[in-house]
Amino acid sequence: MLSFNLSLRKKGFVLASSWLRISRVITREEFRFARVNLLTLKKEKAPVRKEIEQCYELIHRLGRGVVYLGSSRMGPGHPHYSQALELGREIASLLGCTTWTGAGPGLMDAVIKGALQAGRPVGGFKIGREAGEWTTSKFHPYLPKETYLTCRFFSARKHGLVDGAVRSSISEKTAVVALPGGVGTLDEMFEILALIQLERIGSEFPVPFIVMNYDSFYAKLLDFLDDCEGWGTVSKGEVSSLWKICDTNSDALTYLAEFYDLPFSG
Repeated sequence: MLSFNLSLRKKGFVLASSWLRISRVITREEFRFARVNLLTLKKEKAPVRKEIEQCYELIHRLGRGVVYLGSSRMGPGHPHYSQALELGREIASLLGCTTWTGAGPGLMDAVIKGALQAGRPVGGFKIGREAGEWTTSKFHPYLPKETYLTCRFFSARKHGLVDGAVRSSISEKTAVVALPGGVGTLDEMFEILALIQLERIGSEFPVPFIVMNYDSFYAKLLDFLDDCEGWGTVSKGEVSSLWKICDTNSDALTYLAEFYDLPFSG
């Protein structure tokens, strides 16, 4: 029988979580199982950390800019596709920065093509298979391989999509733009929203966050957030102060021009 005590910690078996500070006597088998789990966890962290570093290196090489979140399922036949393509082109021209996406199909593809039409750099953090796709691919159909990274881990991809919009100097012009999307888009939207809310996004200067409410796509979600104010789960006006809801591309461009004090005739 063994007991978790200070002698084990001196031997290097550091127990990171406070819940492991237990006084009951445990069996040798239980201790061996806990040790193996800790060692396995340490090994599993290494590839994730490496992939996050690769995301940062790609951002450092291509430059920070506008991060787009959006549906992988709304293809060229969807009206939001043409709107997103126009938005990607016009924002890239207005801010003159890199366009960052998940390097997938749908609305991500639309803003990539828009930015390329504007002659601005494009970067991406691709995942093997997007929602709605039946096949897995590590390669983008037309972007040069040095401009995107295919991520194994969602956590690394999310690090990239956040860091791509961080402003380390007042001269940097970045933004986060949420286009219409599903579960994955909502996941990314609210994670970034929470980071901005808690001032943990890591940016030294404010980052504009725009939600494109094409055809009232997000109307019911916004109604729900208004209801949350009534329930007391968010403060009155708290969420609306963190992002800008835009119904049209012109609204978004006007907002960015005002935010960065740029000339724009919408």
